[in-house]
Amino acid sequence: MDTALLVKAAIMGIVEGLTEFLPISSTGHLILAGSLLDFTGAKAKVFEIAIQTGAILAVIIVYWQKIRDTLVALPSSRQAQRFAGNVLIGFAPAVVLGLLAGKAIKAHLFTPQVVATTFILGAFVILWAESRPQSAARVQSVDDMTPLDALKVGLVQCLAMIPGTSRSGATIIGGMLLGLSRKAATDFSFFLAIPTLIGAGVYSLYKERALLSAADLPLFAVGLLFSFVSAWICVRWLLRYIASHSFVPFAWYRIAFGVIVLLTWWTGAVVWQD
Repeated sequence: MDTALLVKAAIMGIVEGLTEFLPISSTGHLILAGSLLDFTGAKAKVFEIAIQTGAILAVIIVYWQKIRDTLVALPSSRQAQRFAGNVLIGFAPAVVLGLLAGKAIKAHLFTPQVVATTFILGAFVILWAESRPQSAARVQSVDDMTPLDALKVGLVQCLAMIPGTSRSGATIIGGMLLGLSRKAATDFSFFLAIPTLIGAGVYSLYKERALLSAADLPLFAVGLLFSFVSAWICVRWLLRYIASHSFVPFAWYRIAFGVIVLLTWWTGAVVWQD
């Protein structure tokens, strides 16, 4: 396979891993990176979704102790059963909405105006959420969440189907506005990402299997590897960061990136349409 193509796959993997779990929208960054690298087309779209699996593997490793303990205790522990049930409850709305309206959303909302608008509006939501006192948080740990809390976060996650919103941003900031502490909202966002992104990756690969061949394996392997490594670094950094910092810097970054989206669209520097 062309070395230059593998380098592009590595760069796209790094972009995916660094942006998937930050509240800044991996989709917007991947579109921009793909356009600048001339890495576009139907196969590239499948690649972008598939390499999310590498990022999710990083989350599984970082949270392995909690995942293992939950699986071991699942047959007998009510707490483990409630936690696993909450993840499934939070996952369900995205599955339903994705199957019912995924094509329509992609066809009508994937425009530079929508991406830029959601970037900037999301920034103001972050600023609003961070202006509220953390001491008022009702839920301090994912183990304290109720099924209703999980359902509400799952419904908020559906907003991430609008390009530029950010799945992590929707679930973390939405969770904080719903009464979760910054740590609880971030943890649940990561756990919720496991079935959501694995499901999206498997479904995309199955749906577009006719586009792929064995010759594409090195390309996808490189993307997965670099997505995993960069996501592992990012997740570990983020968990340390939120212990003593807010998400306000990400809000200002979103505003700046929203302006970049508008400028690149207006000048024609980036082709933002599928």
